[in-house]
Amino acid sequence: MSTPTEVRNLPTRPPSPHAARLGPNRGVRLLPHLSLLALVATACWAVVDLRINIATLVDGFHNAVAFAGRMLPLDFPPLADVARLAGQTLSTALCATLLALLLSIPVSLLAARNLTPNRYVSGAARSLIVLARAVPDVIMAIAAVRIFGLGATAGIIAMGLHSVGMVGKLYADVLEETPEGPRRALRSAGSSYPQELTSAVLPHVLPSFIATALHRLDVNLRSSVLLGFVGVGGLGYEIAQSFQRLDYRRGMALALVVLLLCLVMELLSGTIRRALLPHTRTTRARRRTTTTGTQESTTTGTKATPTTGKDGGGPSRPASAISPPWTAARIRRWIYGTVTAAVLVAAVRGAELSPHQLLAGLGQLPTVLGHYLPPTAPGGMAGLLDALWVTVKTALAGTLLGMALALPVGVLAAPNVSPWPRLSPAFRTLTVAIRGIPEIVLAIVLVVITGLGPVAGALALAVGSLGFLGKLTADSLEELDPAPTRALTATGASPLQVFFAADFPRVLPALLGHVLYQFDVNIRSAALLGVVGAGGIGYELLNAARVLEYGLVTTTVLLLLTTTLLLEAFSTWIRRTFT
Repeated sequence: MSTPTEVRNLPTRPPSPHAARLGPNRGVRLLPHLSLLALVATACWAVVDLRINIATLVDGFHNAVAFAGRMLPLDFPPLADVARLAGQTLSTALCATLLALLLSIPVSLLAARNLTPNRYVSGAARSLIVLARAVPDVIMAIAAVRIFGLGATAGIIAMGLHSVGMVGKLYADVLEETPEGPRRALRSAGSSYPQELTSAVLPHVLPSFIATALHRLDVNLRSSVLLGFVGVGGLGYEIAQSFQRLDYRRGMALALVVLLLCLVMELLSGTIRRALLPHTRTTRARRRTTTTGTQESTTTGTKATPTTGKDGGGPSRPASAISPPWTAARIRRWIYGTVTAAVLVAAVRGAELSPHQLLAGLGQLPTVLGHYLPPTAPGGMAGLLDALWVTVKTALAGTLLGMALALPVGVLAAPNVSPWPRLSPAFRTLTVAIRGIPEIVLAIVLVVITGLGPVAGALALAVGSLGFLGKLTADSLEELDPAPTRALTATGASPLQVFFAADFPRVLPALLGHVLYQFDVNIRSAALLGVVGAGGIGYELLNAARVLEYGLVTTTVLLLLTTTLLLEAFSTWIRRTFT
């Protein structure tokens, strides 16, 4: 029997990594799991409550055949008109993205905690970013059309302000991840704050800034179609006019043009990212390697022998330090920069922005905004809350169905886990094609097939979520470390056992974050799809705008804003718990 002294002298075992789960924190960790299970159960109930089942799809098949008969053959306008409308749509999306970048950069600098003057400024900037993201762009467009009139100006301002919510957040997150070492070195050498930003921060964040801008351009291009239903010109406006005349041949023909335009933009932006970003990352890696090597030499006390110039008066600089050589990579960057500048100038001219219209609208801004205050609810809050609940159910059902479809598609699109790696490019192309279809067009088609109501909105969101979640699932699977998979395969495990034992548990946290983000997006999308008859609070919003009930519009916006903020807080809590 061991004495107390012998017990104290026994070697101690390291604590189990699962010990924390068995202690007092167990209840704390149990609450997020229960909340997530409750959310999934509610989503399943929403699918059942909305009567989204095989019978609904079978009943809609006959309507789909009839709709195809009214849609075909497609009626394309003259090529010159198609080019003009496409140019106007592209110009609006480009100008909106440019406006978002110009606004997001200073806001993100204030929101980044490592670059802002104090935490109060950072909190205020972060709140501004959340507010811009929470208010849907179509709501901003309704107010902008009222202020600036019909045309591209209202669409550019609406999409530009709304884009700050996404671009500003991502820019601020990237800025907070910049290393402090280069900035401290420049500060100790007497550099100013702008010099620190351009020399130490900008080279680090430039790749992410470019990727975010290109992604937002894709989003704004699809959003411009929806804004056409509230008076913003371009392809979206012509599609809205065609469907209002029940001219499905012309409307679907223009929708096909939008699809092709989105696919071309997706492929073009992907090509630009692959051409620019790897080179920038390689350059930064070389710079870090060179800096690390210099620091190691200094730390170990190795005295470097300076290279003297011809006059022996000091170290000589290579010519490339003063004037970098014109390599193929540098020439390519200059070409991309010149082409980008030319495209932006052409976009500003193509959007036909009117300074007089802009100044006149700003002059009457206080008067128009006064119409939206105070918030009112003539029919009572009960009807609005019921419509909001329909929107939430639509988003839940669409997200759940989209996730169920995206998981197998994402697995088949990732060649490292797919049972048929040769088919992975085909499934990748499928996700790109689906992402190119504007959800508003899907909703219009499904409203014709399934009838008015939230079923069409939920199915449209499910198809849209398939494209987005399928891509993110494939990307997350491709980034997995192959070592655990190979080790399990070497033991003789089947591919199915390898996936559920080694791959799926590791990708689950990332997949959970993607699904919660998509649900956040679908909440706003479900409200917007109500504009075309998908039900919910979007339908109430459109009716309020049509009858000039501006106080009711404000009340509806506040309800959407509150719902979005609560959902964002819940999603942040869940992600921090599981990741």
